[in-house]
Amino acid sequence: MLSSTLGLLFGIGMLFWTSLSAQLPVIPLYVQSLGGDTQAVGVVMGSFAIGLLLCRSLLGRLSDQRGRRLVMQIGLTVGLVMPLYYAQVHAIPLLLLGRAIHGISVAAFATGYGALVADLAPVGRRASIIGYMSMVNPMGLALGSTLGGWMEQVLGFGNVFHLAASLAALGLGLTMALPVSRPQGSDRLQNSGSLWEVLWQQRVRTLALVLFMIGMIFGNLSAFLPLAVKNLQLEFNTGLFYLMAAIAGVMMRLATAKVGDRYGRGLFVTVGLCFYIASMVTLFYARSVPELLLAGMLEGIGAGVTVPAIMALIADRSYSNERGQLFGLSWMGFDLGLAVAAPTMGRLVQFIGITQGFLLMAGLGLAGLALFCTQSNADWRHSLRFATGRGKDVYAL
Repeated sequence: MLSSTLGLLFGIGMLFWTSLSAQLPVIPLYVQSLGGDTQAVGVVMGSFAIGLLLCRSLLGRLSDQRGRRLVMQIGLTVGLVMPLYYAQVHAIPLLLLGRAIHGISVAAFATGYGALVADLAPVGRRASIIGYMSMVNPMGLALGSTLGGWMEQVLGFGNVFHLAASLAALGLGLTMALPVSRPQGSDRLQNSGSLWEVLWQQRVRTLALVLFMIGMIFGNLSAFLPLAVKNLQLEFNTGLFYLMAAIAGVMMRLATAKVGDRYGRGLFVTVGLCFYIASMVTLFYARSVPELLLAGMLEGIGAGVTVPAIMALIADRSYSNERGQLFGLSWMGFDLGLAVAAPTMGRLVQFIGITQGFLLMAGLGLAGLALFCTQSNADWRHSLRFATGRGKDVYAL
């Protein structure tokens, strides 16, 4: 029963992320085709995070109260409607509005999916199951971005948007076969207090800040990588960058899933952040297709190691009937980074250049690494030991 439910859930996740990722290499070019400059690209791409920021915590709480399936269905419904909207609009302000609404899809689906996987996973196998199930993100990213980039070149923007809507519709239909369940377990809640009081708790705050920095990196990457490749005048489908990242991410998840429960979450977050930094430095120096692919591989390794570890950390630090809210609150950091990165960098790269923006993101990753090594646990000594795999998480329940 568990394996069949997880298999169905994996398939739905693949459809959602493939739908979303098919639009990733297309929208920056679509904005440019409508007359937008780099700042307009940044604002449109960053507006996606508005829906994330406004709705992530609310939808996390809804998943705790009404069940994970409903929240996933909300995400897939928005993911179905918005690509059809993009296909009909030809003005940047309307595109910006659509991107802001589209952010609700990830706020809902990712929160419900992550919380449901954590609910289903036995404690002793939590890291390995989360590692395997989180492969939907890089695999969907690889398939969707590669397919979307090719379709845009051959068939045009409209066909990419219709493909994305069709995939989301199929995923929505499959959710009807998921069980309707609410979180089980203790009624105790550790997160008493207002939303901001919970977010400021040590067990949540540092993870949210690290995710903020990762969100900044990804927001800058998704907005300006297609433009950087265009400036280099290379014959390169940007989707291949994400394909390389996805292959590396899947391989790392497969390689580390079984040892994540043995060596602890902290070491994997530390190692993953180092790979994020290396990826941004490589992009700064990249002038050829092999160098771009190397940067993609490094970024994929970073995501493949860091994201499952952080998801497992959140699950470790929460009761089942508050898990949706804590997933939502923690990932609000990523959402904020995504919201801030593209508009901020869109203006900045007009002065410093797109490639210099990647170097700035490497510095931000280094700041995130320092933060995690000193603030991830009760004090800096415990944090350093935890971050280097030599100590336990004092906040694990």
